[in-house]
Amino acid sequence: MNKIPISVIVSVKNEAQNLPSCLDKLKRFSQLIVVDSGSTDDTIIIAKAMRAEVLQFQWNGKFPKKRNWALQNANLLNEWILFLDADEFVTDEFVNEIEHKIQDPTYNGFTIRFENYFMGRKLKYGYGFQKSALFKKSKGAYEKIEEDLWSHLDMEVHEHPIIEGKVGVIKAKVVHKDFKNLEHYIDKHNAYSSWEAQRYLQIRKSKNTLLSLNQKIKYGLLNTGLLPVVYFFGAYFLKLGFLDGKEGFYLARFKSHYFFQIQTKIDLIKNK
Repeated sequence: MNKIPISVIVSVKNEAQNLPSCLDKLKRFSQLIVVDSGSTDDTIIIAKAMRAEVLQFQWNGKFPKKRNWALQNANLLNEWILFLDADEFVTDEFVNEIEHKIQDPTYNGFTIRFENYFMGRKLKYGYGFQKSALFKKSKGAYEKIEEDLWSHLDMEVHEHPIIEGKVGVIKAKVVHKDFKNLEHYIDKHNAYSSWEAQRYLQIRKSKNTLLSLNQKIKYGLLNTGLLPVVYFFGAYFLKLGFLDGKEGFYLARFKSHYFFQIQTKIDLIKNK
């Protein structure tokens, strides 16, 4: 079978629980690279056993972070690059679709949509999750943000890719299902909220920051102080999150609290 000419980059740190399921579904791609950040579990053993190339990344607290670093330093054999996290699992439908769509020369990138799980349950409602994680290496990179150790996050999480030219949408979804526990989810979003607070304050100082539509809406609502309430009302009622049962309620509450954390941390930083 001819391999699909896409280089898949999976960014990891201590992902022994999620990585086997992630890598097992990527066998049809011609290049598979795992970029690690000093894992202390069996992440590297698993990656090498499943025939992935392994690169080690040590962040110095400044630009570039992990994904841009991989674009700049990895020996990428293909023009098309797919970025995944270890808790993101491709499906046959997704792989078949991108195999076909990357042959269209009018597109330089594609937005990927996700099928989300929370507390073990597949969610059908609430706000969807998507990102432009498939693009040509000569036409895209993650936005450059000057930061000085705002947090310990060494990978682009909320930085979005800047892609030249036309960006399409992949209809088939990628499964987003973290096998780690709820405590991990809470710790992760605590770190994310610290980064978001610093990012918000940086944007307030800059007049030339390029933002996506979603980022403009998010930061605009943060400015009013209404984002936690607006998010919960939208996710749980307007987007029918209540139909997902208690898991839909918990997710809407956790996410609205996440935005409340950001607002609180912004006030704390400003009053120092």
